[in-house]
Amino acid sequence: MFLHLGKAVVIPIKNIIGIIDIGSIEKSEDSKAFFKISEEEGFVQKISDEKVKSCIITEEIQKKGKGAQKVVKTVIYYSPISSTTLQKRANFLEDIHHSDEVYVK
Repeated sequence: MFLHLGKAVVIPIKNIIGIIDIGSIEKSEDSKAFFKISEEEGFVQKISDEKVKSCIITEEIQKKGKGAQKVVKTVIYYSPISSTTLQKRANFLEDIHHSDEVYVK
């Protein structure tokens, strides 16, 4: 299943590590430092020029060629969609996925 984060950005739900409200990040000095470093290191993708409402931390395991070692790629998306809305979308999609499994059996 996939989750729409805003604009034309859609990611696999299985890659999501966390969905964080921007307000909670702004309250913590450690969180601010973490996201500042993440931006400087190039891990952050801002989805649009709209006000950022949430951060979605993702990891994707990539294999580079046959027999190559697995590489973990971390991407943090800054989304204009609230963390509550994204969480509801993700839960809705998971519910649909699990209900399909019931009918398949």
